[in-house]
Amino acid sequence: MKKAEVELEFSEKYTREHAEHYLRKHRTGLSRRLSTWREVQIARQALKLAGQPKQVLDLPCGAGRFWPMLAEQPERNIIGADNSADMVAVACQGQPRDVVARVKPLQTSAFAIDLPDNAVDSVFSMRLLHHIGQSQDRLCMLREFHRVTRDSVILSLWVDGNYKAWRECSPRKQRKHAASGSYQNRFVIPAKTIEAEFREAGFTVQEHLDFIPLYAMWRIYILRKA
Repeated sequence: MKKAEVELEFSEKYTREHAEHYLRKHRTGLSRRLSTWREVQIARQALKLAGQPKQVLDLPCGAGRFWPMLAEQPERNIIGADNSADMVAVACQGQPRDVVARVKPLQTSAFAIDLPDNAVDSVFSMRLLHHIGQSQDRLCMLREFHRVTRDSVILSLWVDGNYKAWRECSPRKQRKHAASGSYQNRFVIPAKTIEAEFREAGFTVQEHLDFIPLYAMWRIYILRKA
């Protein structure tokens, strides 16, 4: 297995205990269940816009919460990958057996993916990019996605131009971050910035879908390999 070129501080927290907590938390509480429903709905639409890719790399797969949706297409082959071996193990134990049977598990880094060039039709990457604050780190990951995919990338992140981003980036919130002294591991990335990075990594933007337009920060991009 290739050594990861980038190691981020937040990745160290994904222990077995954290992985099991992550699996449970997305299944409890009305707001989280509604959020997951909406996120799955948009992701399903994105896959349709990408042409229903047959070979999909789900990276990071987390606790596998998108696997049942990815498995809705009976001919789809799924690689469920994560930097955390504990996350992959919890996903395989926590998702329905018939769904898990459709998934090839893989422990690997998004910055050095243990797959050959052009290995899949699409890279499906939910809730990772907003953790990466440095442009050079995002470009490293995006270039790996470009290497591994034959056709498309579907990914989510936080972008500006909405109410939630305005609140997150307010001076008061920034002072609170600074005063806490804790490691910041979630970032709002200006849409113009990330779209320029997509182009630099060799992608064109086919389309984007917003979680709640003008309100929520979450956006899903459908990228095509140029």
